[in-house]
Amino acid sequence: MSAETQLAVVPPKETALAVFSTVKGLDPWLEQVRAKVDEFKKVLPDLKTRKGREAYASMAHQIAKSKTALEAVGKEISAKQKEIPKLIDAERKRVWDTLESWQKEVRQPLDDWQAAEDARVAKHEEGIQQIKDMALFGATPPASVVARVIEDLEAIETNDTWEEFLAEAAQAKDQTLAKLRTLHAERTQYEAEQAELTRLRLEKEARDKKDNEDRIALEAAEEATRKAEAKAQQDREAEAQRVRDEQAAAEKRENDLKLQAAESERRAEQAKREKVEAEQKAERDRLQGIEDQKRAVEQARLDEKARADAAADEILRQQQARQADVAHKSKILGEAKQALIGMNISEELAKAIVLKIARGEVPHITIQF
Repeated sequence: MSAETQLAVVPPKETALAVFSTVKGLDPWLEQVRAKVDEFKKVLPDLKTRKGREAYASMAHQIAKSKTALEAVGKEISAKQKEIPKLIDAERKRVWDTLESWQKEVRQPLDDWQAAEDARVAKHEEGIQQIKDMALFGATPPASVVARVIEDLEAIETNDTWEEFLAEAAQAKDQTLAKLRTLHAERTQYEAEQAELTRLRLEKEARDKKDNEDRIALEAAEEATRKAEAKAQQDREAEAQRVRDEQAAAEKRENDLKLQAAESERRAEQAKREKVEAEQKAERDRLQGIEDQKRAVEQARLDEKARADAAADEILRQQQARQADVAHKSKILGEAKQALIGMNISEELAKAIVLKIARGEVPHITIQF
């Protein structure tokens, strides 16, 4: 292997047995690798650039190649020299562990950067999803609730804090606002139509009631007139009969006619009064119907307002529940991180481990929320 793929040239076969069978016999080769590692760490590449990140990965790869090359030589000697396997195996393990620790040492900044980068991207992606979810409702909401959600979404700023996700966040906001505004227009039109239908129904009921009352009053007046006319006819017939039967009692007949005329006039006046009273009662009933209609419209408005308020309260409760869940998960992740820090693990590494487990990227290990 060339020096481009490994940091230390393996011992030649002629001296390899002596090197591997001597305690710390490979230290000169390890020192070669360590010298190049120290030289690499004097001027660390910039993790913000692709070239810099590739330099970290390349150095770690070269250490791994040196580790593999020395391991291969050791295995070959061990296979041929069965009498000294313990010395060789011990040296192999020491060199393996040393180089692996150096590999991790060199790669650690890259791993830390990647973990922070993944967390940053995940935060922006979650924020964009939350914007999209604002157009989702468990049930069809009233227009007032949709208007409140539109106000909340319009208050979300799309500025440089979104970094490279600014365009996607702005697009998600515009698309979600368009959906909400369409839904608001539809719900507003629907609620207006329902209110108009209610008003028309109440007006029709009031008209039907008045027409029925007017009909009853008219029938009563007509019946009273018929009775009066029938009575008058009976009176005229009786008078005619009395004229024929009592021609001799002219004075008495004249007095009877006067009494009958007075009675007819009294009854006519009574019928007139009954008609006036019937018309007055019909007017009172009409006014009462208008008042009943006003009360029904007001009650319908109060019922709709109560329903809208209940729906708004439910949405607020769901938002508070989501916020509580986020706070609970943050608390659990924080406690897990502190537990790892208590095991002499750095805060950045502990944070990266906890986030990796939470995302399900560590097989067979989960965090219980």
